[in-house]
Amino acid sequence: MNHTSAAVAAAATFVWLGMVLAISFLEAPLKFRAPGVTVPIGLGIGRLVFRALNAAEAVLAAVVIGTVVIAAVVIGSPATIVVVLTAVAAAVLVIQLVLVRPPLNRRSDRVLAGEDPARTRSRAHLWYVALEIVKVLSLAALGWVLQGV
Repeated sequence: MNHTSAAVAAAATFVWLGMVLAISFLEAPLKFRAPGVTVPIGLGIGRLVFRALNAAEAVLAAVVIGTVVIAAVVIGSPATIVVVLTAVAAAVLVIQLVLVRPPLNRRSDRVLAGEDPARTRSRAHLWYVALEIVKVLSLAALGWVLQGV
């Protein structure tokens, strides 16, 4: 990769990383501590926020992937670590959107319809958090590697 394509990919990677850290690890847990925020209200807010986050993530993933692919075609093969870390971050996002979010949405639908949230704990939430950690680590490593290119 040349310096320009690496800089674009690094910028998109760090924006993506910052958004995930801010939303998943700050906003999500803190909203339930705010006065007057009930579980149904928090879930409603969370659904909107995570839908927007995931849309922004998809755009940023496309920028990072596109930059890596364009650099590979125009300049030559990027470092294997760049390809692997990009693939990991993108794959985690796809897994979250396709496999984990649907069960979370179904559960939040039930809670919003009046079901007691304490009655129906979901392991999908734990999977989502675990995948967020993997995504954060891969994005941090990718941004760091791209800065050295």
